[in-house]
Amino acid sequence: METNNRPPVIDMTPEGEFRDAAPPRRASTLDRVLARVGGVAMLVAVGAGALLLAGLAVLAISVLLPVVLIAGLIGGVSLWWRIRRAQRNGTAPAQGARFVFIRR
Repeated sequence: METNNRPPVIDMTPEGEFRDAAPPRRASTLDRVLARVGGVAMLVAVGAGALLLAGLAVLAISVLLPVVLIAGLIGGVSLWWRIRRAQRNGTAPAQGARFVFIRR
């Protein structure tokens, strides 16, 4: 189904002969220079985008690393304190604390 309802353009001379298609225009020096500069600019933009993503990854790691370290430190201190208190109360096993993992 054609969405364009305009009739085709037929290029004819007054004598009723069809004209040949116009030869393709040669690209000027300016066109070639602009095409090359545009290609280089696209490469620079892609490279800058990749560096931006790498910078964001480093930023995310630098923000999350202290959070992970502090949370691990708090968890370790909490376990140490519970084991110490259990040993003082005499409820800890003789060999130290045991960790039990329940699989379901």
